[in-house]
Amino acid sequence: MRELLVKGYNHYEIANTLQIPRSTITKDIQYLRQMDRDNLQTHIQERLPQEYENCMAGINRVLQLTWEIAEKPTDDKTKLQAFAQLNEGYKFKMDLTTNGVVITDAIKYVQSKMDHLNETEKELLQERNQS
Repeated sequence: MRELLVKGYNHYEIANTLQIPRSTITKDIQYLRQMDRDNLQTHIQERLPQEYENCMAGINRVLQLTWEIAEKPTDDKTKLQAFAQLNEGYKFKMDLTTNGVVITDAIKYVQSKMDHLNETEKELLQERNQS
């Protein structure tokens, strides 16, 4: 069913294609949405912080090693390359630090919109069932 959703099929088209009652499709889609919310929440709470910390630790290690290279007695070309790499490393670190907040805010926004859409869908289904 998810494959049909990905292809843009609506509830009615999925029901007709699979020859399953629309009510079953609606329940299955609600179940999939809840699973998706749970998976996203797990990703946000468990995987994302760990990956973020791993990235930060890796960047810090690269910066440390690059500083060691830059401070060794060596030719000017090597020093300039090390400083250019340090500059890029700090830019990347700043991007990672600031974008983490943006990502979290975006996820919260999307989640609130999903919740609103789900409530609207429930209301529409209730109205249809009462008619």
